[in-house]
Amino acid sequence: MKTLRIATRKSLLALWQAQHVQALLAANEDVSELIPMVSVGDTDMRPIDGTRQVGVFTKRIQKALLDNEADIAVHSLKDLPTEPTETLALAAVPARETVEDALVSKECWTLDNLPQGAVVGTGSKRRGAQILHQRPDLRIANIRGNVQTRLEKLEQGEYDAIVLAEAGIQRLELTELTRTLLPLEIMLPAPGQGALGIEIRSDDTDAFEAVTKLDVQGAHAAVVAERTVLSRLHGGCLAPIAAFAEVNKDALNLNATVLSADGKKRLDQQSSIHLTGNWNDCATDIATTVSNALLEQGAAELISAAR
Repeated sequence: MKTLRIATRKSLLALWQAQHVQALLAANEDVSELIPMVSVGDTDMRPIDGTRQVGVFTKRIQKALLDNEADIAVHSLKDLPTEPTETLALAAVPARETVEDALVSKECWTLDNLPQGAVVGTGSKRRGAQILHQRPDLRIANIRGNVQTRLEKLEQGEYDAIVLAEAGIQRLELTELTRTLLPLEIMLPAPGQGALGIEIRSDDTDAFEAVTKLDVQGAHAAVVAERTVLSRLHGGCLAPIAAFAEVNKDALNLNATVLSADGKKRLDQQSSIHLTGNWNDCATDIATTVSNALLEQGAAELISAAR
């Protein structure tokens, strides 16, 4: 039996994700080992901007696949660029974790009762814009680093609150953190948030056979819809774009939002499609409908201005 090599970043969260996939493979009696690596995004703490926005957390482990250093790459899907990499395939999306964001503070503030002018730390324009849409008096301050580093900065008083993905909090077993969940009607997630993407070389039949057993069709269809919206809007990770899709019985529902960086303008669009035949095609169709509607409302101008 071939031992499948899993490329992963060395951060605690990335290692958890890789170990989770390793356990899923083991449940199917597929043997694997972890190949930890360091990405540019793990060492470069400058704010993510137009010079280094795409793939800072994913390129190193994708390169491991291309160079045959590994057979499987495990990504946090919200970090994976939507532009496909030649000869690589997103072969599986396992069951998705919660998609909400959490507002973490020593006082367990909600977004409504944060003090006037409070400083909120986030490295995401999507989060910052949605917060400012609700509370334009707040100050959004950039923050970088892994979860532990961000929590240390909060403890040291650099921020009054920070925003973290609830999925990461759960995966790292940091459930004792004082936090409040931000409801989806206020804070839509990043496309792919809470989902893992398992990538392989397109021609690797052994990895394909093992990995596709881990795929959850509903989760995969949802993230295809979200990521297609992001791709069609040419957003990348710089633009304040949010999207969330989920399967409900035999329908795929999609909500997407584009905002100005200051949160003053917000465009919302939603749609639903009956799932028939190829779910991937259905996901692409609904994403096309939603993204076209957003473009008609002026989404391209907001995205361009936010860069």
